Amino acid sequence: MAHVILGLLLVARQSFYDLIKGFEAGVALFYSASSGSIKRALDTLLARGFIEVASAETGGRGRKVYQVTDAGRQEFHAWMTAELIGPDLETAALSRLYFLGLLEPGERLRVLRRITARVEADLARLSALDQQLKTLDVAEEHRDLALHQRATLDYGLATHRFTLDWFREHLSRHEQSGR
Repeated sequence: MAHVILGLLLVARQSFYDLIKGFEAGVALFYSASSGSIKRALDTLLARGFIEVASAETGGRGRKVYQVTDAGRQEFHAWMTAELIGPDLETAALSRLYFLGLLEPGERLRVLRRITARVEADLARLSALDQQLKTLDVAEEHRDLALHQRATLDYGLATHRFTLDWFREHLSRHEQSGR
């Protein structure tokens, strides 16, 4: 969440309310967040020196507009170019894809290659599990359960194949255009 907020603030200085609207307008396609979680992430980013208050209105609501610091830019860049970690590949990949235009063209290719490599690795693990499960004998009383569990694995394999094809195509377009 914090890195997504940094990305949004790198696009433009924003208030808490603007960030909520930014999540609703685009980021929610791959990352859902409540106003409370956005507020906690803002507080953490402020405490760590990754963002600062650019301006604050006095009186009434005391609207604050936030901007990214140099340390925040470095943190965002390190996150964008790092290995994708954690179990949620889709969120990790799409959040980087969403902000890819903030990086230099050569860095974009490296990020796309890292994403593609992660999808390949996850697909290989699912494929190995698929092969292993084909050798198991399922007891009669568990066959209905196993049927639907197997369908879940098939879905995961299909989505990873699609994701891999999509990212390979996107990477190829970027390699050809140099952008």
